[in-house]
Amino acid sequence: MPVPTTRDKNPASILIEADKCSGCGLCVNVCKDFGLEIVNNKVHQSDKALFGCIACGHCMMVCPTDVIAIEGRTLSPVLMFELPEKSQAADYESLLAMFKRRRSIREFKNKAVEKEKIEKILEAAQTAPMGIPPSDVHVLVLENKKQVRLFAEDFSNYLKGLRWMSSRWFLALIRPFLKKENNEMMHDFVKPLFDVYVDDMDKGNNWINYDAPLAMYFYGSPYADPADPIIAATYAMLAGESLGLGTCMLGAVHPFIQNGKKASAFRERWGIKYPSREGLVVIFGYPAVHYQKGVKRTFAHIHRVS
Repeated sequence: MPVPTTRDKNPASILIEADKCSGCGLCVNVCKDFGLEIVNNKVHQSDKALFGCIACGHCMMVCPTDVIAIEGRTLSPVLMFELPEKSQAADYESLLAMFKRRRSIREFKNKAVEKEKIEKILEAAQTAPMGIPPSDVHVLVLENKKQVRLFAEDFSNYLKGLRWMSSRWFLALIRPFLKKENNEMMHDFVKPLFDVYVDDMDKGNNWINYDAPLAMYFYGSPYADPADPIIAATYAMLAGESLGLGTCMLGAVHPFIQNGKKASAFRERWGIKYPSREGLVVIFGYPAVHYQKGVKRTFAHIHRVS
């Protein structure tokens, strides 16, 4: 049974030129669907496939003699490329230096992000791993400050219709039904968020997306692995950093536009195709401030098993 996505609900086709096969078995080792086997020193499709080919492409990309071609689920041999040389890749110290230099930037110069950089960010984000290919991540790209502002104003107006969610009577009503942590979040985070998003926007202050020159909203579909848009957004953020842009992840927009008719209408206005279990907005722009120092962060807990 094939794994469904919004892009394709059928398995991909596995095309094999068996006469070219050396019988090395690399394709069999990397196929975690158990869809291939070696018979008489040649690769063949097996009858033990778990789902049917999901088009991860591993067998095609590992084969030293180009025996296998995968067609379907948005994959084709023409999409393969030669891997960059290892010498071109960032080493650990270079990568860690970029991670350490990155700060969440919310103050931007009044300077547009060039189209070429926008395309480079998207190109990098599309290399992100996914739960099941093909990727079911969708991206809304607001390419200039005007569109970013219009989105924030529309979102603020939309929140006005949900203001009752932060009212005292509603918070008191739902208190017995929520866990302690959720009650604290509603009272100490959601209510102040409504106040600043709505009241300050009416005063001309945009704390929703900070009038950034560029914003991207990464979200999934009902079929998507909930981690997929978060990983893609992270790749985009780091790509922006590598291009000299300041970046910041914004998580507060996504939860408010998932449920109800008004949320559906908001999504439709902005071409957001699906509600999604997880999603993130990433804003980009040339930093108007430069930090002199970083601060060491830690996890809440690391449990080592050896």
